Amino acid sequence: MTAIAPLARHHGRTRFDGGVRLAAGWALWLGLLLVAYWWAAGGGFGDLTGWETGLTSAGRLTGLLCSVLLLAQVLLMARIPVLERAFGQDRLARLHRVTGLTSFDLLLAHLVLITWGYAAGEVTAIPATFWDLVTAYPGMLLALAATAALVMVVVTSVRAARRRLRYESWHLLHLYAYLGVGLALPHQLWTGQEFTGSAARTIFWWTLWAAAAAAVLVWRIGVPLARNVRHRLRVTSVVQEGDGVFSVYLTGRHLDRLPAEAGQFFGWRFLRRAGWTRGNPYSLSAAPDGRSLRITVKVSGDGSAGIAALRPGTPALFEGPFGRITGRARHGRKVALIGAGVGITPMRALAEGLDYAPGEAVVLHRFTGRPLFDREFRVLAAERGLGLVWLPGHRRAPGSWLADGVPADDVTALRHWVPDIAERDVYVCGPEPWADSVRRAAEAAGVPAERLHIENFAW
Repeated sequence: MTAIAPLARHHGRTRFDGGVRLAAGWALWLGLLLVAYWWAAGGGFGDLTGWETGLTSAGRLTGLLCSVLLLAQVLLMARIPVLERAFGQDRLARLHRVTGLTSFDLLLAHLVLITWGYAAGEVTAIPATFWDLVTAYPGMLLALAATAALVMVVVTSVRAARRRLRYESWHLLHLYAYLGVGLALPHQLWTGQEFTGSAARTIFWWTLWAAAAAAVLVWRIGVPLARNVRHRLRVTSVVQEGDGVFSVYLTGRHLDRLPAEAGQFFGWRFLRRAGWTRGNPYSLSAAPDGRSLRITVKVSGDGSAGIAALRPGTPALFEGPFGRITGRARHGRKVALIGAGVGITPMRALAEGLDYAPGEAVVLHRFTGRPLFDREFRVLAAERGLGLVWLPGHRRAPGSWLADGVPADDVTALRHWVPDIAERDVYVCGPEPWADSVRRAAEAAGVPAERLHIENFAW
């Protein structure tokens, strides 16, 4: 009875999360269809028959669709718990990229089409018309600033540009998306007939804007402030786990009331050190016990360079918890926990925090040098029957998740080490290309997509 009850709760949470994903998808599509209907009801299709009016009408439509997607972006970025739990960071990040690029394309189309239409369809008149719109129409100068902010966010999000930026700098620049969306509001209210043409439209847009603003104020500002005041986390010790890898132990007040689960991560800022204003995402490497927390960090950039120098008593500010690679995502009793390098940290927490019987959980750890948490994993193996598969060595080739020296292909090796892999929930954490290769191997080995739980710490 005790073994069945937790699993029944997991199934209930899974069904609820599926309902949230379905409702969120329908809400977005219905919002897009509603504004398109209002555009059509206002003569949008009829205006397309003329060149000048057609440009302006198409510009109105792209602006409306862009506005809905921009506000959806804000909601995706707002850390709303019900969405975080239902989608998880990996899926939210993909949705964020798709809606972000789509809204940006629509924004550029809106800008070009509206200006071209107001220029009476004459290409040569576009510069002068653009200047007139910016300087003479209310809210347009703010809209131009909003466009500049969003352009900066999109350009710095391109993979080539992002690789050249520190994570901390990229994250700070990414927050300008809020500024871009906020600066666009006056232009929409003062010059957009689609926003004020009827009571229904006014209610729709103000409700959407109010929901986005409230989500940011509550979940990005209010809740983190309240939790930091309540828990007052401080560093108790820093322990070196391996070459350039350190564990930070923290304690605070009322940690039994902090809604954290094994497998989740937080955004961290440690005071009394340089760069404390820039947050970094680090996952829990031990299951929270209501008295203390532990994170494990690999020194790899400016944000993590000062971790080893933290002193006991250093205050820590945090945002979170985030992430869905927890027991909540689980479908069955059996699990496989697969991690590479420091990506083994949430797997270590899950190995401690999940409910399982001997043989129902196995860890596959790919590493170079010495495996992290070797002694702790062996204790869990002895006490709880956790299966262990060590995979030492460098990654043998791009596109493979295996280490050098493994005499088998990706799928065959996975089935060899975990013969019943298709019956398990598979949790994965590691560098994105490596995690993608694990995903492909697991799917080829028969693991259903809903049982694959992979998350990147983009916050």
